[in-house]
This record gives sequence, structure tokens and C-alpha cells, in this order.
Amino acid sequence: MTSLGLIAGNGVFPLEVARAAHRRGIRVIALAHLHETDAALADLVDEITWVKVGELQRMIDVLKDAQVSEAAMAGGISRARLADSFAPDARAIAMLAKVGRFSDDAVLRAIAAEIEADGITVIDPVPMLEGALARAGLEAGPAPTAAQLKDLNLAFDVMRALGAFDIGQAVAVLNGVVAAIEAVEGTDAALRRGALLVGRGMVVAKAAKPGQDLRFDRPAIGPATIDLLAEIGAAMIGVEAQGAMILQRERTLERARSLGITLYGHE
Repeated sequence: MTSLGLIAGNGVFPLEVARAAHRRGIRVIALAHLHETDAALADLVDEITWVKVGELQRMIDVLKDAQVSEAAMAGGISRARLADSFAPDARAIAMLAKVGRFSDDAVLRAIAAEIEADGITVIDPVPMLEGALARAGLEAGPAPTAAQLKDLNLAFDVMRALGAFDIGQAVAVLNGVVAAIEAVEGTDAALRRGALLVGRGMVVAKAAKPGQDLRFDRPAIGPATIDLLAEIGAAMIGVEAQGAMILQRERTLERARSLGITLYGHE
């Protein structure tokens, strides 16, 4: 690969992909979403075009004009943003008309199919990021208790049962009681709600949905996740070993250690 089309959403993931690509000598052509993508991305890529959510044909045209043969999606788009800045073009409208369900995975698969129909392969960018995937067992923080591991197993069981309905990428449990299940509000809001209901000590789990296409919709945590857990008094987060990403790994692990938050890779 000599060049990469980077379709960037929010968070630090797009920045890490850009840095990793440049370390490999790969030219990065970025498509950044207005009001979502971190402006710092502009300093990490060779070219950047700012687009609105839904400008599908424009994105494909930029990639083709740059003679990009491979593209990657990195970072999400907040569902709240869709209410005020969704501007689908004719191609996006036609694509959405063919989508049976408006779940995140279904829409992202449809977008990838449109891009690939124009000869651009959509790849998983994670292999470019060395050590990004969570490892099995204790990653940082205090060793989990038997009760916490039991709560973690329950949280993962709930996620597996509900994932097909496009909900439950994050679940919080305390003493066998399910405190929160992530839906349209997003992870942070779901966990804050759970903490208000059950108090301190929650065990949080985060994982992909069954059958989720990990090329563009892989669960991830980072330093901000640990800070949130400390803020709401959660005791532990478990992520899917070799499935979920730990962004800014060393900084994330250090935050977990310093704040006494258990970070665990669940098999």
C-alpha cells in the first residue's frame, strides 16, 4: 500500500491510524466529518477534505481523484449529530433506500459496499496499529474479585443476547443486577445513568455485537474511558480480548493504574 483513504469520524482513533500509516511510509488522504473529526487530524495527513455526514458521492470522488485503491473507516459519528447535520446526497439516499435495517452495522456495510463498487477496497486499519488489541487477563489496575468476574461474565452474556438488536455494546452490572445497557444514547450517557441508579462499584463490559464487521465498527476504549469510570465510581471494565482496541495503550493503562480501575481482557 502506498496511499490510504482515511474516512475519519470522532475520537483519537483516526489520529492513531494516520500516525501509523505515516510510520509505514503510506500517504494519507483524509475525509474528515464536520463537527465530528478532531481538527488535529489536518496536521497528520497529506491531504484533508471536510465533508458533511451523508456526502457519499463526494467522498468517493475525492478518493478516486487521489487514485486511492484502499480506504479505512476510523472513528464514529454520534447519532445526535445526525439530527442536525445529516446531509445525504442522491447516492446516499439511494443506498439508504436499499438498507433493510438502519442499524450501525447495516449502514456501514452499505457504505463500504458503495465505496468498493467504485474499485476502492475497504480495509481494517487495526493491523497497522501494533499492540492495539486488548490482551487476555489483567491489563492494569487491581486484580478482579470473584464477584466482579461473575458480574463481568453476566455483562458479556447480556451483550451476546442483545447484540443482534443493535444494542448493548456496553453493559454495566453490579452484584448480579444489570444497571445499564447502551442504546442510542451512547456509552458515556448509559454508564452515567447506571451509576445514578446503583451507585459506585459497577463492572462495565464493552464488546462487539455478534457478526459485527470489525473493519469499521470495532469497540474501543482509551484514557477518556478510564476517566469516565473514575468519575462515576465504576470499579472495573472488561473488554473483548483480541477484539476490542485499547487506544493510546500506555497512557490508558497508566490512567487505570493511577486511578485504581481494573482493566481486564475477557476471553
